[in-house]
Amino acid sequence: MGFRCGIVGLPNVGKSTLFNALTETQAAQAANYPFCTIEPNVGQVGVPDPRLDKLAEIAKSGKIIPTQLAFVDIAGLVRGASKGEGLGNQFLGNIREVDAIIHVLRCFENDDIQHVDNRVDPIADAETVETELLLSDLESLEKRVPAAAKKATSGDKEAKITASVLGQALDLLRNGKPARLTEPKDEEEARIFRQAQLLTAKPVLYVCNVEEDAAAEGNAFSARVFEKAAAEGASAVIVSAAIEAELTGMDAEDRLAFLEEMGLSETGLARIIRAGYELLDLLTFFTVGPKEARAWTVHRGAKAPEAAGEIHSDMERGFIRAETIAFDDYVALGGESGAKDAGKLRQEGKDYTVHDGDVLHFKFNV
Repeated sequence: MGFRCGIVGLPNVGKSTLFNALTETQAAQAANYPFCTIEPNVGQVGVPDPRLDKLAEIAKSGKIIPTQLAFVDIAGLVRGASKGEGLGNQFLGNIREVDAIIHVLRCFENDDIQHVDNRVDPIADAETVETELLLSDLESLEKRVPAAAKKATSGDKEAKITASVLGQALDLLRNGKPARLTEPKDEEEARIFRQAQLLTAKPVLYVCNVEEDAAAEGNAFSARVFEKAAAEGASAVIVSAAIEAELTGMDAEDRLAFLEEMGLSETGLARIIRAGYELLDLLTFFTVGPKEARAWTVHRGAKAPEAAGEIHSDMERGFIRAETIAFDDYVALGGESGAKDAGKLRQEGKDYTVHDGDVLHFKFNV
């Protein structure tokens, strides 16, 4: 499955530089002026997972295929985007298509890089973008909720549910709060709420783009962002886009040495992926054999047939059972044969909830 994270922020905060570094491409034209990114650039990135390498080593797999994460570089938002300013309608439409928002905030001083408001204030920057997303949602729901309420008077069941759950979201927006604070009371309300594709309903990860010297511990700017994230129940990470750019093209040994020199134990990409997984409540399962070892992504709480469907829809439709080995057991017992001999290979049915790190082999019939 993977997931799509839209990189947003004001112009000149480091979005395209970060995108280029994370995807190890030069697909986005990083330049020191607003709107250098107009069409959204999409980069697929393999999710680093040392567990996959270990499984492949034990199984002597011919190929290693990580699960994929898509980064979408979306052009810089400006004040008035919700009314179409700065090609705002197009930008907001691009945001609507992603699963989560990576909100890049400028947390560094640099007189050579112009800021649209001629100041460095990540909290004000965040509020500018959030306000535009909120105004866009507000305009949408102020039309949809009354229409649904009117239709509900004729006895339309779905319209009644729509008016209820989106009415709750509208009340939040009118009070300056994001729609993601809406609490659907059942799965039907949750489905309708998801289908509304509200911009402020999407989970947000704040990425503090700091100077190289602050990459390990952050700075005063990033500290304020972390306070904001904590108050909202959101997430935040510290990244130096400049460091990520320098890492591009290095081999594994040089990369590790450079990170150690900078006081870092991992790349910004790894931090963003881990935070993104937590944000979207995702987990990874594995399929392992002599041909390939492969990682797959599902939402936490997914049942075995749903996990099988990530591989192929026929496997979900004709699901019989899942042969399951926990990652730790697979490693400790030297692979599938050892796990089977030790009684650690389990036969799980349709009601089995997949756990992070499960090594699965699906039996199906269509």
